[in-house]
Amino acid sequence: MTGQDESVKLRQVQDDIAFMRSPEGWDIELAELYDGKKKIYRYEDTKFSIMNVPLNAKVMEEFRSSVEVLSQFEGMPQFDWLQESLAKMNMEVNRETTPIISFDANPYLKGIEHLSSLYHAIKNKTVLNILYQDFNAPEPYIINLHPYHLKQYNNRWFLFGRNAENSIPNWNLAIDRIIDITASLDIYITNNEINWLEYFDDIIGVTKPPDANPTEVIVHFFGTMGKYVENKPIHGSQKSKWLDSNKLEAKLHLIINFELERMILSFGEEAKVIEPSYLLAKIIGKMRRSIDVYESSE
Repeated sequence: MTGQDESVKLRQVQDDIAFMRSPEGWDIELAELYDGKKKIYRYEDTKFSIMNVPLNAKVMEEFRSSVEVLSQFEGMPQFDWLQESLAKMNMEVNRETTPIISFDANPYLKGIEHLSSLYHAIKNKTVLNILYQDFNAPEPYIINLHPYHLKQYNNRWFLFGRNAENSIPNWNLAIDRIIDITASLDIYITNNEINWLEYFDDIIGVTKPPDANPTEVIVHFFGTMGKYVENKPIHGSQKSKWLDSNKLEAKLHLIINFELERMILSFGEEAKVIEPSYLLAKIIGKMRRSIDVYESSE
């Protein structure tokens, strides 16, 4: 074909045959036949196939570990194929050991059954009519949404999309508040504005107030909590330094939102907001109201 005398070298063929006969190459039994001066190799058992060879112990252990990890993703929309495949895999590996790895997931989350439908609606660019029950609304209401992105935060899932009928076009909905989903015949509006790889860079969580800009937040962490926050930064912008042996100063550049306030409050007495002053006042107000709840008579 090339006009050149090219072929597989004899040494390569010999090495490949040696590999086939090795444990790594399935211990294949090869028959050596002669046709005049020609030497012919074939399977000793003509019905042999590597597809029918049982896996060796090392491969089985690796396979079992892979099945264990994959099992954690059962129910995720992009892993729809897992339900049937895992059943077959588990029969093959006869998995009886206790799992040694777990992911932070909530399989009992209300509305999780909608996750697959939402995923495919985004993928297929389908407009949705979503029956939604807001915590603050007395009755459910319909939201016409052009779905763009799914985001998990704090073991809850949120759907981001465009509501063309509202003055605030970009919405995020908690899927545990979704009651029902039906497809709409509306023409899908493609997202050409938001880069979802960057959208969450300047916030903690999923809440992004309209027209809000990142600001510098300084928080002091005390004792062991300082070591935790140093090892596991609470935001990608975090810059830390120890002011003394017991006090870590963390500087963050981000948008102040509900999730940030909740996180700061969760640290209790092991953290103190230094700047900005309005965030400090807000945290103090929440703490005082919390104390009032405990001190008030029932």
